[in-house]
Amino acid sequence: MAAGHVTREKLAHLAFLQRENDFHHATYDQEMAHFHYLRLGDVEGALKALHFADGTGTLSSDPLRNQQYLFVAFVTMSTRYAIEGGLEQYEAFRISDLYIQQADRCATPEAVRALYPEALVYFTQRVAEARKAHVVARPITRCLDEIDLRLHEPFRIDDIARALGLNPSYLSTLFKREMGCTFTDYVRRRRVETARNMLLYSDYSCAEIAHILAFSSQSYFNRVFAKETGFSPGDFRARYSRRGLQSLQDAQNQTI
Repeated sequence: MAAGHVTREKLAHLAFLQRENDFHHATYDQEMAHFHYLRLGDVEGALKALHFADGTGTLSSDPLRNQQYLFVAFVTMSTRYAIEGGLEQYEAFRISDLYIQQADRCATPEAVRALYPEALVYFTQRVAEARKAHVVARPITRCLDEIDLRLHEPFRIDDIARALGLNPSYLSTLFKREMGCTFTDYVRRRRVETARNMLLYSDYSCAEIAHILAFSSQSYFNRVFAKETGFSPGDFRARYSRRGLQSLQDAQNQTI
């Protein structure tokens, strides 16, 4: 086996070193909290929840390059959530390009780390401006926030309406008028969007993701995900995750 390949022995050794150095990967909720507030355009919440990339693994043995790689991943996720929050996608991509170019010019890991709060604040401010420009009825804005807070648990529109002090029938009608889809369809799409990010950027298994996002079963999760994306969760991860892309690149290199 080639020296560069991942083996069980290497993984076990890495786990030992991480325990010896009191290293731990951040939980998924920790890593994603600031992106949730970014999507809502909440600068104060995003900064309070900002989780620096200390516990997200080592992508390079060179400290500067490692921070640059981690920052690129951070900006990529920020761009996704900014678009979901209402920022026009071409503007989001332009912001992403500028910050990645800025990180590339940094001479020290500390300089790269200083870009995290700056980029987070700028993305979040632009989302807030975009949300104000596209005014949605206040009850629906609160409804969307409640949905995001409850994605990890089973709930119905009656539960959201009760939390907002609204009549469920009124909320259902208003939601369809403002959002252009039913409450149920929106919740399903948000869960699938979250599942996509978890498949791409976390190590949770498909079964764990189904449980975390309150799908009634893994088979139901598989069906819903395939209907929304055209791929099974496993195929989506294999095709698009960093791990999957690396496997594809390795396979292509072996054929050269």
